[in-house]
Amino acid sequence: MSLTRRQFIKTSAAATAAISVPVVASSRVLGANDEIRVGLVGTGGRGTGAHLPGFEGQKGVTVVAVCDADHGRMARAAEIIESKYHHKARQYPDMRKMFERTDIDVIGNATQIYWHGLSTIWACQAGKHVYVEKPLSFFIWEGRQMVNAARNHNRIVQCGSQHRSLRAVREAIRWTREGHLGKIKYITCFACKPRGPIGKRDTPLPIPDSIDYDLWCGPAKKLPIYRNQLQYDCRYVWNTGVGESVDQGVHELDVARWWLGESRLPRRVMSMGGRFVFDDVGEVPNVHIMYYDFPTAPILHEMHNLSKAKGTSEKRTLHGIWVGLIVACEGGSIHVKPYEMTRTCVVYDPQGKEIRSFSGGENHFVNFIEAVRSGRREHLNADVEEGHISAATGHTANISYRLGKVATQKEQRSQVENIPALNEMYDRFLVHLKAHEIDPNTATLSPWLEIDREKECFKDHEKANEIVRGYYREPYVVPDLSGESAKELKP
Repeated sequence: MSLTRRQFIKTSAAATAAISVPVVASSRVLGANDEIRVGLVGTGGRGTGAHLPGFEGQKGVTVVAVCDADHGRMARAAEIIESKYHHKARQYPDMRKMFERTDIDVIGNATQIYWHGLSTIWACQAGKHVYVEKPLSFFIWEGRQMVNAARNHNRIVQCGSQHRSLRAVREAIRWTREGHLGKIKYITCFACKPRGPIGKRDTPLPIPDSIDYDLWCGPAKKLPIYRNQLQYDCRYVWNTGVGESVDQGVHELDVARWWLGESRLPRRVMSMGGRFVFDDVGEVPNVHIMYYDFPTAPILHEMHNLSKAKGTSEKRTLHGIWVGLIVACEGGSIHVKPYEMTRTCVVYDPQGKEIRSFSGGENHFVNFIEAVRSGRREHLNADVEEGHISAATGHTANISYRLGKVATQKEQRSQVENIPALNEMYDRFLVHLKAHEIDPNTATLSPWLEIDREKECFKDHEKANEIVRGYYREPYVVPDLSGESAKELKP
């Protein structure tokens, strides 16, 4: 099925006129053998490359509808379904029309990050179960409203933190908690994904007629684009993105927090970094180090979008890890490499001798569908609340960075030198800057921000809490569902 330009505009306009979906909608009780019908929202690389095969590869699960404000992407997704899975999927330029269908049970949500919150809430209100990509939320407060929506409407909502489905990690965590390595001293998360600049145009990027730009922007500000491409690089400006620190970093943060058994935000946070080398319109840092002060043990986080050194494409690593984490314990350490399935977790003694390893995993989409069939969110490996806390943790560091100021190297050292692990991470930060001939005195240093763990906001910091609460463009406003939280339905 394809739409003409005129039909596309007419359909989008009609859908936009009715801004909200039904708050109460019918939902089927699904048995073990019932066909599960899926509507896919967001048909970019993650939608077609992961959600489609993730759902269609399971017996009794069919993607019956696709939706995207980008008409071209949507049409391509429908073509893939017809050619590869041999059935048709109806196309919806506006997700609200898709959500009105009472014969759709599940929504696969692969929208842009700034759309995750409102689209998931709408889907829950319409009686759908949701698999939503990570990071769960765009703002901290928004994430809590997503949890409220799932609970109030008794929906199964899985966050796409697929490392939660790694059997290797689960077994390594259990083994650690049995006391084999003593107490955890700290955990270091690390990711080096070299990126290029996103451009700096003199004139706004033309928006193709096949894209409903108002719907594409949704809750974000509707602004002219001065980068070179619309879609993927939107994650590197604050209006529509959270940068690598939360986008990729939430994977490592989620595993680290899981390891510690922490169910709330850290007690305080600080960070430093900058957007170095690139002369572009990007706003998020491309080198960023962060410190999360949790009661159990601190989490340190290093994010690098630059290569190991100037003039090379080689990736920077930490003890051989380019994406992963190291759990430092009293009696040794565990190196976690989520993308190496055969030896995902390797345990070393204090002398660096390998003790043992853990491997193996499960399918995150299969886990979600199994939970939908059972009707029990306890069966999820990554429930919406876990996704919320992990994303919110990352957001606290981004907020600290946004409130920071360029500081001298002396000022930077003064803030970290009394915490040994943080001081060592700062040393690595300086080495990396030197390798790219970057003056460390141009780096941004954040203040220490104290966090109210119960209220999920910052203590006595109005400007920081403005970002916690978030900014939304009318009429795409995330609703306050906190007053309904007492109505939680038990599955």
